[in-house]
Amino acid sequence: MDSWRKSSYSGPGDGNECVEIANSPTHIAVRDSKAPARATLTFPAGAFSPFLKALKGCTPGTDPAGFDD
Repeated sequence: MDSWRKSSYSGPGDGNECVEIANSPTHIAVRDSKAPARATLTFPAGAFSPFLKALKGCTPGTDPAGFDD
């Protein structure tokens, strides 16, 4: 995977209260920023956007953040 990036919503201080993501041309990986050596959750690149939509409770065609296909 490429380098890990923390969310801009990671919290105050060192921003160590969220998740980090890394991407390659074919996959997106997610890990806990508080325990980076632990397991990662890996998605095929095309499955990550639907995963985010599901987390937000969005239905297709209604996402105000612009994640609609």
